Amino acid sequence: MKPPILIFVTCGLAFTATAFASGPGTPDAKHLQPNAPRTITVSEADTPPVVRAGLLQSTLILLPDQEKVANVFAGDTVDWVFDGGHVASRFISIKPKLANSTTDVHIVSDHGNEYTLQLREVSGDDDPHFDSKIFIAPGDKAAKDRLVEMPVFVPAAELDKVKQEAVAAKAAEAATLKAEETKEETYRSQYPGSLHFDYTWDKSKGKELGLQAIWRDDRFTYLRGHFQETPALYEVKDKKPSLINFNFNNGLYTVPKELDNGYLAIGKQKVEFHRSEEAR
Repeated sequence: MKPPILIFVTCGLAFTATAFASGPGTPDAKHLQPNAPRTITVSEADTPPVVRAGLLQSTLILLPDQEKVANVFAGDTVDWVFDGGHVASRFISIKPKLANSTTDVHIVSDHGNEYTLQLREVSGDDDPHFDSKIFIAPGDKAAKDRLVEMPVFVPAAELDKVKQEAVAAKAAEAATLKAEETKEETYRSQYPGSLHFDYTWDKSKGKELGLQAIWRDDRFTYLRGHFQETPALYEVKDKKPSLINFNFNNGLYTVPKELDNGYLAIGKQKVEFHRSEEAR
């Protein structure tokens, strides 16, 4: 299936003045009675079906469940009222303002289906019944197939909603990004103050092994050096050494904890380091 082409149309239908014709010769609308809801099949090859409308009465036209009204074209918008509401839906209300008047209405759905109906005001008929509710069913195979495809028209109300949601999402994303940038800037500005170079070691032994610096922040301990061979790193607690986890990259040890005592060792070479008592 080809990707749908979005054509933006308005969903609100023209609502004309509600003053109704009256005077001598105007049929009494009170005797009109509603028919039971019925379904009419609309096919492009057939004559448009007739919908019986009653003076001062509303007839509700419903598109198939899968569709919404995209636009409506009517031959007479002076003597007939067409109302699709303010939100895109499958409903259209029609109401004649003039007795014995007729017109046609052409409905375009958001799936691209087109339904044409003939409307006739029947208050002057011997049969007092009018259609109160009409369900439309597509009679052509192509129209039925379009019901299961993606809509090709986007009602203006839905487009506005999507635009508003997009603007809100963009604003929320910008606010989150700004908060992260502010947090990062704050961290960078405060980070140097969290560094502590409060370790001691035998500098001559450290030089022989390649150790250059040891420091820590509030979470990690770092050892920097230029080593011919990567030394093993031990932590010493209660005078007992133990190997610890660390990350080593380009001469830098990163230990995911604060070390108080430890040492680096290669073979018989060993450099002990200690965190000053005042810093503990």
